[in-house]
Amino acid sequence: MKRLPTFGAANTLALALGLAASPALAQDVTITNAKLVIGDGSAPIEGGTVVVKAGQIVYAGPAAGAPAGGATLDAKGAYVTPGIFATITTLGLADVGAVSQSNDASADKAPFSASLDASRAINPTSQHILVHKAAGITRAATTMQPGGSIFAGQGAIIDLDGDPNPIVQPRAFQMVVLGEAGAAASGGSRAAAHVLLRASLREAQALVGKTGIPETTAIDKGDEVYLSRFDAEALVPVVTGKQKLYVAADRMADIRATLALKQEFPKLDLVLVGATEGWLVANDIAAAGVPVIANGLVDLPESFEQLGATQSNIGRMQRAGVKVAINAAADQNARRLPQVAGNLVALTRLPGAAGLTWDQAFAAISSVPADISGMGGKAGVLKAGALGDVVIWDGDPLELGTVPTRVFIGGVQQDLTNHQTRLRDRYMDLDESDRPKAYDW
Repeated sequence: MKRLPTFGAANTLALALGLAASPALAQDVTITNAKLVIGDGSAPIEGGTVVVKAGQIVYAGPAAGAPAGGATLDAKGAYVTPGIFATITTLGLADVGAVSQSNDASADKAPFSASLDASRAINPTSQHILVHKAAGITRAATTMQPGGSIFAGQGAIIDLDGDPNPIVQPRAFQMVVLGEAGAAASGGSRAAAHVLLRASLREAQALVGKTGIPETTAIDKGDEVYLSRFDAEALVPVVTGKQKLYVAADRMADIRATLALKQEFPKLDLVLVGATEGWLVANDIAAAGVPVIANGLVDLPESFEQLGATQSNIGRMQRAGVKVAINAAADQNARRLPQVAGNLVALTRLPGAAGLTWDQAFAAISSVPADISGMGGKAGVLKAGALGDVVIWDGDPLELGTVPTRVFIGGVQQDLTNHQTRLRDRYMDLDESDRPKAYDW
């Protein structure tokens, strides 16, 4: 049975490298003898080397070209990859989903929508963050879920290193939900959801250049449709192209209607989310230059807006030239991303199916989501100038059951223990005579 590394193992390595155990110190380290995955879709490099200095990658490639620097760690032929970049998660926003007091992922009764800022509520010590870090995820896009509106608010990019400040970029994108959920939140029809979205964007457009005006000089009522001043101002960066607009839409017709927004609001930086029927309009998506964060393996319709569901959705969109990242389609289960990516690799072996190569699949959970999120070249890749997010695995990272043995985030080696590993270690021992009480640590 494979076991995740313990805190003791992490400290042992730190001491072996001659490094301070403090998590605040970035480590200069050279990882050698690696099956090196750059993360950009290229093939792994056998016998590769990664050099990390001052929290950044300074080299990643064949051993022959590596500069000297830092203590040396022999990977012994193991896979060494960039950290996984999870996107469309609620990481850090809920401890126990069913306990409302610990769940900040939705604000059903709030008078605000687009102005909600997820970065204000993220808990860096959430067990969900710790568990996902132990699965090799080093950075994530986290967002609230829509409550009484089509707008879920402004999502943030976070790191999972557990320090007091997890926010890499606050207000990185605005999240909007169309389709069945959007229809339910805006009056019971898709028509109402689309009108509400366009009217809201027009209202924000009327405020361009007027933000920062005292609340006592609010916009004319003739310009205000449904949004409060705060919500309207929150959409100004969206209509000016300074903040990405993530639109969740599955049905082909909803996707086309979303793409059409670019005609009226040409500065929109659109990203499609879900896109279960995206393969039906893949050429249109590619022509619009809109990237997609797609559900990984929705192979059967779960609703009427997913009647065109197929496992080949991502493969077909990519073949059409669409930039596609993989979404685990479960807010608190992003740790399944390698499994979903591996399934898409296996799909290439089925006659008539469209999957991804191994190299494409890993990029779809590393460099591609990082690029879509605005961190291209900085996260999800092992290249000079990128953040020092490095993961060493005990096997093929896209195979079920493979786990990380070492995780570095920003050059800092991480403690991989969490509530789950402590429970595992407690109950691995079948001798019940020394088992602590349930309430003891």
